[in-house]
Amino acid sequence: MAYWQWGAPAAPQVIVCVHGLTRQGRDFDMLAQALVAAAPGALRVVCPDVVGRGHSPRLPDPMGYAIPQYAADMLALLADLDRHAPVAWFDWVGTSMGGLIGMAIAGTPKLPLPAPIRRLVLNDVGPSMSWQAVVRLRDNLGGGGRFDTVQHAADAMAKVSVGFGPHTPQQWMALSLPMVRPLPEGGFTLHYDPAIAVPLRHLTEADIQAGEAQMWQLYDHIRAETLVIRGVESDVLLHDTAQAMTQRGPHPQLIEFQGIGHAPTLVTPQQLEPVVSFLLLDKALPHEDAGTPGA
Repeated sequence: MAYWQWGAPAAPQVIVCVHGLTRQGRDFDMLAQALVAAAPGALRVVCPDVVGRGHSPRLPDPMGYAIPQYAADMLALLADLDRHAPVAWFDWVGTSMGGLIGMAIAGTPKLPLPAPIRRLVLNDVGPSMSWQAVVRLRDNLGGGGRFDTVQHAADAMAKVSVGFGPHTPQQWMALSLPMVRPLPEGGFTLHYDPAIAVPLRHLTEADIQAGEAQMWQLYDHIRAETLVIRGVESDVLLHDTAQAMTQRGPHPQLIEFQGIGHAPTLVTPQQLEPVVSFLLLDKALPHEDAGTPGA
């Protein structure tokens, strides 16, 4: 599994940042740089490309594109990081799918972790997800496509990523560049394996309901200090679900960003500051609804 590493390669303090369904590790460039700059000491920030995305290889059996495989891969990554330089503690930042993987790892007792998860950031994801949101995410999974230029690809991705909220052209291009790869015959295609859609196409509404019960059970076993982030207009993490999360399990603090859907990209100062504060600076966090979209 490919990953991007920032900061001191041998630092015993590690923060792992895991992306959403169709994204890749470069989504966290701005957050990683902000964390390294604000850290009072040596820090490693590790941002993997989940299998089938970015620079990581594709699976021969597409039914392996599921949380159990992803969690097993992350355990292998953590063990490898620990062999390279012992991990004293580590935190987890997970956007959407990355948050589900984080919940699976943080909520499963007696896993062979190098250290317990100290702090957990769940970005626009929780144990419950509406069937309508699953259908939307599934339908937005393209077949790869072909684009004449990176700008054409960025424009196409913008149409299905309105939930990300407003960004400057420079911010959007920075988010888009790692999302494409060149084709041998010229032009560009999306970076991920189109087969990641296969397991989603096999899901039924009953499967989602059964998985929800299991995810709540995992969530209730989380002992890490937890922060939940939500876009006010999100259809993936509904407000009622986010409120329920604050009343059980790790009893997290909740921050909601106005003008954002699924999911906050963590590239604007308004979104970066509370995450950096939670993970490193121990400052008082703003109350929910304090966030505002930035450009």
